[in-house]
Amino acid sequence: MEWNLRSAEEMLAALRAGAVTSVELTEEAIARIERADKAINAICVRDFEGARAAAHEADRVRARGEERALLGIPVTVKESYDMVGLPTTWGMPEYADYVPSADAVQVARLKAAGAVILGKTNVPVMLRDIQSFNEIYGTTNNPWDHDRTSGGSSGGSAAALAAGFGALSLGSDLAGSLRTPAHFCGIYAHKPTLGLAPTRGMVAPPSPALPIDLDLAVVGPMARTARDLTLLLDVMAGPDPLTHGVAYDVALPPARHERLSDFRVLVLEDHPLIPTGSAVRAGVNRVGDALVDSGARVERHSPLLPDPIGAASLYMQLMLSNAASSLPVDVYEQLRTQAAALNADDRSLDAARLRSMVLSHRGWVEANNRRELHRQGWRQLFAEFDAVVCPITPTPAFPHNHNGGLEDRHLDIDGIPHPYFDQFVWAGMATMPGLPATAIPAGHSPEGLPVGVQLIGPMFEDRTPLRLAELLEEKIGGFQAPASSDRNR
Repeated sequence: MEWNLRSAEEMLAALRAGAVTSVELTEEAIARIERADKAINAICVRDFEGARAAAHEADRVRARGEERALLGIPVTVKESYDMVGLPTTWGMPEYADYVPSADAVQVARLKAAGAVILGKTNVPVMLRDIQSFNEIYGTTNNPWDHDRTSGGSSGGSAAALAAGFGALSLGSDLAGSLRTPAHFCGIYAHKPTLGLAPTRGMVAPPSPALPIDLDLAVVGPMARTARDLTLLLDVMAGPDPLTHGVAYDVALPPARHERLSDFRVLVLEDHPLIPTGSAVRAGVNRVGDALVDSGARVERHSPLLPDPIGAASLYMQLMLSNAASSLPVDVYEQLRTQAAALNADDRSLDAARLRSMVLSHRGWVEANNRRELHRQGWRQLFAEFDAVVCPITPTPAFPHNHNGGLEDRHLDIDGIPHPYFDQFVWAGMATMPGLPATAIPAGHSPEGLPVGVQLIGPMFEDRTPLRLAELLEEKIGGFQAPASSDRNR
């Protein structure tokens, strides 16, 4: 039986039944990577010998009658996570030889759960792009079309899953870095509620791995099925033992509903700051129509929705003020001069980005207070709705574009160019307030490219969008292997 494109849940059932061994699963995954990854370049750091040793140990553990959450399952890890014995570079050439001395907390949890780590997946430099390429490891291609991006910054992980290189992967998300690659590659991903899963050890070199509560950024699971997302999230969730003494189980509230007909859903397809491409619009409507057909209560507009324009501006303030803190002094001073020269009436996204990069501490506190008001708006919305369905980005995967900085590029939306950076507004809808959001496949474009949407849920009610994802997978289907993966079996 071919296992490479099956779910982790199916693999676990077969392992428990004695129908397959971890060694067999691991050898099959390694063979597939060696055969097919040259064209995709998803696995930038291989650890096949370590994986083989872990697989043998998993089989020994199971033979003793022990069981663990991911025992014997082949997985991958985003390059940005520290892992003993393997380089962590974040795509920066000056740290090509940097090897951390300890595992990231999530890598340690994977190992404790019995997972078999095949290697690490490619990322953009400093994780700051919606594509995955760097000078050290090169460019990761989309398994559906090698001339297109797999997304970023967890693009290597998404491509690996779509190609059948492991059953699960660890990713991270600040500006859609879990959700966008999932959307581009036709897989599933979940951006957890801010603070639900500790991020220690998911840090740019040579910074120490400290238990810092990051603003906006989260770590999260990626998979080929919705149920597998929950399987991995349950391993990842829970406080950092360095700040809470000991790790303990997190009792997240159960999903609000178990049937599609009971869900109350707000479906959004338009944003006032950027148009939605026709292929993505069709994906959103496919999900909306499936919900209506299942008897769910579906609305297309609500006065309860927090102001999306104000939210996008606030998101830029919080995100870019953080990013600019590491800029050289001379570059920062140039930005301050440019920001001071802006017209006071300029409320464009470009102006918001520039002002954000030189935000004072007083300004950040004021922005954070506005975020709390925004969160209150979401709480009021989620008293009337259980989830929000909306785009992740305005288009499917686009052709590789490595020209200049993000501010110099443009995104083609149905033949019309738009500022590259503007596409992040949909990701920011969930990121800025810290809400959970599950990315799901929602069909294909006329060119045959995957199209995904996100299901945004109430804070710390991650199981609600995850359950909705499972039910929609049953209703409209889920992951489909790209033709290139079928050929490389």
